[in-house]
Amino acid sequence: MITEIAVTGIPVTDIPRARAFYEGVLGLKFTRESAGGKGVEYDIGAGTLGIGSYPGWDPSPQGTCVALEVDDLDAEMSRLKARGAKIHLEIMDTPVCRFAMICDPDGNKIMIHKRKS
Repeated sequence: MITEIAVTGIPVTDIPRARAFYEGVLGLKFTRESAGGKGVEYDIGAGTLGIGSYPGWDPSPQGTCVALEVDDLDAEMSRLKARGAKIHLEIMDTPVCRFAMICDPDGNKIMIHKRKS
């Protein structure tokens, strides 16, 4: 029986460039290095987001997307735009949430998400 998501992983081609984005633009706090320097992890709440550059694990703009929950979607999107984040999709409303999408330097999609009450 599956009990939780342990790590969500995002493939990248260049760890230093990816760290500059995930730490410098998104503002994630480095938690640990993994796989002998081929991966980096960020603990976020009860979950972990990992980025890695492993043989056979290639970035894709059509790949898996992670949704990062924020307190204030409008403020966060303004902050990300000011830091030069590439916007893939402007803010959208759904019955259960509001979200937008940005891209990392490899074209991976990252959803910036806010649940509705």
